[in-house]
Amino acid sequence: MADKSLINRAASEGAKVTAQREVICAVLDGSSDHPDVDQIWIRARKHDPKLSLASVYRTLKAPEDLDLIWRHDCGDSRARYEIKLARHHDHLIDMKTGKVIEFQDPELEALKARIAKRLGYSLEHHSLELYGRPTNADHQSAQAK
Repeated sequence: MADKSLINRAASEGAKVTAQREVICAVLDGSSDHPDVDQIWIRARKHDPKLSLASVYRTLKAPEDLDLIWRHDCGDSRARYEIKLARHHDHLIDMKTGKVIEFQDPELEALKARIAKRLGYSLEHHSLELYGRPTNADHQSAQAK
């Protein structure tokens, strides 16, 4: 799944391919962070100066509805977006800055599977978002770097 661009994945799911969607999907494909709508709009306008903020909101709805992107509500009234990839990871969201930190933890994965099994289920898919604030100044300065 990771070798296919977002626009190609959306098209294969039946979404209409437009020039605006291509630009916005390319921005998401090229993002190493978790941009919010404003950041996506600023980046996309470098390729299409006529692109409106409203178009970005509308365009993001299609891949979100097709379950191709994550929409992270970060507690600061600004959702951030990320392409869903085959590699599973969880998120810790800094409620002060809105930064989304990806992490993987084998012990946590095992615990989630044990909980599902104990409740009589086989875990097929899941997502986990933790919301927190830095606990000390040293951590805050390390996060800023």
